[in-house]
Amino acid sequence: MTKRLWMQSVVAALALTAVVAVQAEDAAANKDLKISGDAAKGAEIYKLYCVLCHGATGAGDGVGAAALNPKPRALNNKAEMALISDWEVFTAIKSGGVAVGKSPMMVAWGAILGDDQKVHDVAAYVRTLAVPYIRSAAEGLGRGAP
Repeated sequence: MTKRLWMQSVVAALALTAVVAVQAEDAAANKDLKISGDAAKGAEIYKLYCVLCHGATGAGDGVGAAALNPKPRALNNKAEMALISDWEVFTAIKSGGVAVGKSPMMVAWGAILGDDQKVHDVAAYVRTLAVPYIRSAAEGLGRGAP
């Protein structure tokens, strides 16, 4: 029985390693991802799921933020958001903070939202929160710190 359990553990570990390798390969291939969402639709989703922690203006001051350590990212911080790629914004929303090396307290919303277009919509809205709004290269104005 012990040998069987050991074999099952080895198979499970190999399967997990394969999944992680595929995810890392997919992530590396998509680093040039550009957000292509509808910010108005994203605003509605943001109000439903994100306001609790990130706050209405994206300042990271939602009601739920008081109980979190680290505190949620201030999405309205122009300088900080200018340094974050579209891929990182999209991936943090879809796959959670851990997927981009950030807090495990940031929930992975991909399964809840159901499809990538809704993730793009939320990401597009998040980009509007930085004051002033930082447009992506896909919108014709390069992003970056002034």
